[in-house]
Amino acid sequence: MTIEWTEGDLFAASDLPALAHGCNCAGSMGAGIAVEFRRRWPDMFEEYRALCESGRFQPGDVFLWEAPDRTIFNLGTQKTWRTKATLVAIESSVAKMCELADSKRIARVGLPRIGAGLGGLEWDDVREVIGRVASTAKVKLVVFEKFVPAADTPEPPRPTKSRRGSKNP
Repeated sequence: MTIEWTEGDLFAASDLPALAHGCNCAGSMGAGIAVEFRRRWPDMFEEYRALCESGRFQPGDVFLWEAPDRTIFNLGTQKTWRTKATLVAIESSVAKMCELADSKRIARVGLPRIGAGLGGLEWDDVREVIGRVASTAKVKLVVFEKFVPAADTPEPPRPTKSRRGSKNP
């Protein structure tokens, strides 16, 4: 179908019935955008962790989870949080996600810059793979290349550094 490259807040896009994100296959969602997926859908995280612990979620796989408000596609892009994502795993998981979305009659799926950043890959390489998969998909992919907070989204609190020996009030 088509692909839309955009910027904004993935979670604030109310016109997206489904969201996707890249994740490791070790059962950890402790960094990056995965933390927000874990916070918003804790039951999804528990099922994901159980799949990983049992060895049933591998790079290139997709774990589909349906919430009352959204469908979530967890894309297996890297083996562990310590290893880099691979273009092969990204291509496989995005292609499988598109097939699943089509079978569920989901017309649009939003996703962030998977595989780049914490995944360790160059965004231009990942972007090319996603574009190639989207060119033959029946679902529209809406890729958020840059995070821009929604106007009504409060800034997250900034962590404070404590000094050794200091006491917190």
